[in-house]
Amino acid sequence: MPHGSLVVCSNSDEVAAKVADLFIETARTAIAERDAFRVALSGGNTPRNAYALLARAPRLDAVAWPKVFIYFGDERCVPPNDPESNYRMAEESFLRAVPIPPGNVHRIRCEADPGHAANEYSSLVRHDLGDPPHFDLVLLGMGPDGHTASLFPGQDPTIDSSDLVRAIYAESQQMWRVTITPKVINAARVVAFAVEGTTKADALAAVYQGPTDCIRYPAQIVDPKDGKLVWIVDRLAAAELTPA
Repeated sequence: MPHGSLVVCSNSDEVAAKVADLFIETARTAIAERDAFRVALSGGNTPRNAYALLARAPRLDAVAWPKVFIYFGDERCVPPNDPESNYRMAEESFLRAVPIPPGNVHRIRCEADPGHAANEYSSLVRHDLGDPPHFDLVLLGMGPDGHTASLFPGQDPTIDSSDLVRAIYAESQQMWRVTITPKVINAARVVAFAVEGTTKADALAAVYQGPTDCIRYPAQIVDPKDGKLVWIVDRLAAAELTPA
């Protein structure tokens, strides 16, 4: 049973534009209703172009940036200037170009001690957003193996379900990562996947339309009960989906 609405775009440029526009739409609603917009960013290549669009007019001028608070859904445990850092990607693609106060940007400081970083970030999220925390928007990607954030195949993504943030060792990458948990993702007001490319087609079909197996396809755990879930995908990624 598919979860969430599906938006199929003609190409990656359209995916980027849809993600950027969703960011703006959700920000405006949150600021109008709560005087703040709290968003958890995703890393990887897919959101990079969307972030870049936010740094340019007319989108740059469409957001009250002093009322935007940036968090991260997950992070590789590398220094913040490392090419693999999700923070570095976001900083280079748009954060340095928008008028957001530096104190509004909360990176995951996991380069030294992943476990300590997970506890520290969990305390920050709980302090800022409560428990369960209600992000206005959580942006997610999905790997060809069906992983999302740093929830990887082979482990039950509901383990330690009371945790808000946890450190995990990604065997496939031979590195530590820190990630928000399904509890945090599924408490968000809006959750959006951005998926593109032929390498994601099989996983997207399995996650969106296949039987539920969250250990094999962790992205299937994403199912906000009181929020909105949207998949923004390109035609290449949607190639294996069965038409409704």
